[in-house]
Amino acid sequence: MNPKITALIVEDEFHSRETLKGFLREYCPEVQLVEEATNVDDAVNKIAVHRPELIFLDIELQTGTGFDVLQRLNHLNFQLIFTTAFEHYAIKAIKFSSLDYLLKPIDLEELQAAVQKAIERKESENRQELIENLLGNLTNPQSEHQKICLSTAEGVEFIPIKDILFCEAAGSYTKFFLSGGKELLVSKNLKEYEIILQNQHFMRTHNSFLINLQEVKKYVRSDGGYIIMNGGKQANLSPSKKDEFLKRMGF
Repeated sequence: MNPKITALIVEDEFHSRETLKGFLREYCPEVQLVEEATNVDDAVNKIAVHRPELIFLDIELQTGTGFDVLQRLNHLNFQLIFTTAFEHYAIKAIKFSSLDYLLKPIDLEELQAAVQKAIERKESENRQELIENLLGNLTNPQSEHQKICLSTAEGVEFIPIKDILFCEAAGSYTKFFLSGGKELLVSKNLKEYEIILQNQHFMRTHNSFLINLQEVKKYVRSDGGYIIMNGGKQANLSPSKKDEFLKRMGF
């Protein structure tokens, strides 16, 4: 059976590189490793020559970063899995762009899941857009310029974070309410977006609500207390979250 996806590893640490190669060889037979690179120049050249469908890209390289590699490529038409030894500052931007990353030492099950997702997305038309969105978010780290990638039944949308009024849980899905009255139903649960959007002026005010504190229009004390957002829609406020909400709003 032919391999389902060709791959290239960019990793400057010998032990990490050999461990990843061993995992792929033994546990991910659907991956055909075509080449490996150890620095920025080497990676740029080999990616241009081999045009892999999947790249395992170490964030920190001795000669630069994985993002330097991406900035220098003439094409970004591939699946991408970042690897890093620690919670890098760019993990938030990676999550915003719906890209995968693996923390070292690499967990085998997480690796297999990431590879499977890459195979499923191999023919996706959004590969280049996802990486371009990541590079844009890294270039403009201020929250007003950040965009988040949201996968809906119709496709992938890139939404400025400042345009999100609030999010509401809908079972295993999340409904996004955006400025201008637009709504999106996204196939991830609210907890995932709570994690992604923390430190972005967002707060989980209730089991079912994650709100943009900069889009609060009014706090109503009656009926136990609730929140009116810009646009007129209501968000619930749990009693246990009331003091934190009022403090963060400066009330």
